[in-house]
Amino acid sequence: MRKHIILIVAAVVMTASVASSQDLTGEDIIHEVDDLMTIQTAYAKMKMTIETSSGQKRTFVYESWTKDEGEKNLIRYLEPSRVKDQAILMLNNANDIWMFFPRTQRVRKLATHAKKQKMQGSDFSYEDMGGSGEFEEDFVAQRLEDEEKNGHDCYKVELVRKPEGDLSYSRLLLWVIKENFYPVVIEYYDEDDPTYLQKTLTQSNIEVIDGIPTAKKMLMQNLNDQTQTVMEIVEIEYDVELDDRMFTERNLKK
Repeated sequence: MRKHIILIVAAVVMTASVASSQDLTGEDIIHEVDDLMTIQTAYAKMKMTIETSSGQKRTFVYESWTKDEGEKNLIRYLEPSRVKDQAILMLNNANDIWMFFPRTQRVRKLATHAKKQKMQGSDFSYEDMGGSGEFEEDFVAQRLEDEEKNGHDCYKVELVRKPEGDLSYSRLLLWVIKENFYPVVIEYYDEDDPTYLQKTLTQSNIEVIDGIPTAKKMLMQNLNDQTQTVMEIVEIEYDVELDDRMFTERNLKK
């Protein structure tokens, strides 16, 4: 009798889960994605490999510190030797960017539009790297027909940039894993032409680290330039203690 009761309860829970899944709107899904991707603080050591259209590769290794849900970001390069100790400070979700060049010991503030430029020549822009949990704020979401993507059962959501938005992309398509609301694939469409696919981000090797689903490998493919960049997590730690003084122009020179 106990076995039958357990089976009945399990069936009820499963039915309720399916029903709630079917009832989710695009806004509901993106709210969950934003909530998942909004990290208070984090430290990471990253390996970035850029592959040109001719197949040549360049590899960088850097450390990064993030605070206040991505509003503050500090990146400091470790390799190769020609960029060692070069640093980038991004504040206000990459709306304010400073760069430190160790050879000249100078700090330079970049123009506001620089956030749309490539970081270190990669296929990730400063805008892509700075900030998190902003889909709700910057886009209007609509749920499309669910699809399987890269072996995952996914919600498919279209995000259309709000009229007042100042972003590099007019539209995004996301495939979000139903199990954990992690975006496994994101398509980025041209700033002026919402039908023109500009870049595709594929996230893989997803592991739960400190209770947070984390893609240890991120592949950004640039269809315009026929190039691609792979980001790999070497080390990562969440909820670390970070002093606000780290995220200052003065600290860039240290």
